[in-house]
Amino acid sequence: MIIAASILGTVAVAVSPAQATTSAGDLAGTWEGPLAVGGQSIRIVFRIRPDGTAVMDSPDQGARDIPVETPTVEGGVVRLTVPALGGRFEGRRSDDGAVLTGVLSQGGVTLPLVLTRMSATVAELVRPQNPLPPYPYRAEEVAFDNADAPGVRLAGTLTLPEGDGPFPAAILISGTGPQDRDETVFGHKPFAVLADALTRRGIAVLRYDDRGTAASTGDFSTSTIADFAQDADAAFSFLAARAEIDPRRIGLIGHSEGGVIAPLVVQEGVPVAWVVTIAGPTVKGGDIVTEQVRLMGQASGLSPVVVTANMAIQRELMTIVDRHAEDGVAARREVLAYMKQQGVTDAQAQQTADQISLGWFRWLVAHDPASSLAALDVPLLAIYGGKDLQVPADQNAPVLSRLKPDAEVVVLPDLNHLMQPAVTGLPNEYEAIETTIAPQALSTVVDWVVAR
Repeated sequence: MIIAASILGTVAVAVSPAQATTSAGDLAGTWEGPLAVGGQSIRIVFRIRPDGTAVMDSPDQGARDIPVETPTVEGGVVRLTVPALGGRFEGRRSDDGAVLTGVLSQGGVTLPLVLTRMSATVAELVRPQNPLPPYPYRAEEVAFDNADAPGVRLAGTLTLPEGDGPFPAAILISGTGPQDRDETVFGHKPFAVLADALTRRGIAVLRYDDRGTAASTGDFSTSTIADFAQDADAAFSFLAARAEIDPRRIGLIGHSEGGVIAPLVVQEGVPVAWVVTIAGPTVKGGDIVTEQVRLMGQASGLSPVVVTANMAIQRELMTIVDRHAEDGVAARREVLAYMKQQGVTDAQAQQTADQISLGWFRWLVAHDPASSLAALDVPLLAIYGGKDLQVPADQNAPVLSRLKPDAEVVVLPDLNHLMQPAVTGLPNEYEAIETTIAPQALSTVVDWVVAR
């Protein structure tokens, strides 16, 4: 497939508009065009908002809301980069501004694509929970280095309650994909909402842009979860050195993939006081991805026969990747051969092989969180959404209870992966839901942290 859904975590975030070479406002609107792949015509849609945030859809493949970096215009060339897919559109605009003529490049394949502006407007998003100034606390822009990763300087925001301190503190660790400090997705800013709620209750909060994302430096594309754990370690060291912070009372809050990272940080000996995981995986990534295929297929209305067939393919792909977890070349070669056996086009086989042979993905598939979770010797709160189709509660919550019997495990029945009130739990609902974090999820986390 040309398009692949994000795996684990929230859908990746669009990069801050500050990175654009010129304003994206003039490109705002919906752009659509047909992409010829293997004798088929696949619709590609880019939706660009006036603030520069953008997403990409592939309606014919059931893919929606894939984050796009802030559009840029340099030398008359419009560029739309899709980090999660390793793809980019480059094209020139027609004199009347209604057409972009160019190419879409992905996984070593370059195909012609002409995008036509279908609408000059994109629906405004209503996000009532996003915090707005003035705040009853201090917010400071900060930056710190990862001493173990030259070139990685992480930028973020530290919110501090009024007073001198020293304060207890929380570090927020984001989910899958290149996330900014607010874990922004579809106009939602869950980490800003969470930081606001915690700081109003007397907890200092550090949240930061992932390496290579927004204002942070480094290379996200070549990094693994182990590297992101190092970044969280650097965040702890930075925070513990601040005079306003009590270093004995610093905890970690990880969402989705961040729920894998937080226990790894503790396992490495960082003196964390407590851990909260929100939709945190407790089984191997390959098992979660396979279960995603089943649940999302069922929720999308696919027949049981199709769901079973898709799961069989996904399970075999995960077995191949797990077998070659340390060898990307071998993983790619075997995945490519397997996909061709399934009768897909060469371009589709290459795309699949390119995506799932990446170092980050191989690490995810092979890693079993059991050892780091069982070794946790600090208080742990884990919350799950009963309608989460990305890190399913039924699959992960019982495992955690066995691994760490003293953990407080909470399943909130009607919430999705983002902790929003949901109908189906499918990712295509995320944008339409106005609530960023359901009040019961927010209070569960904040009350527990304050009590620690």
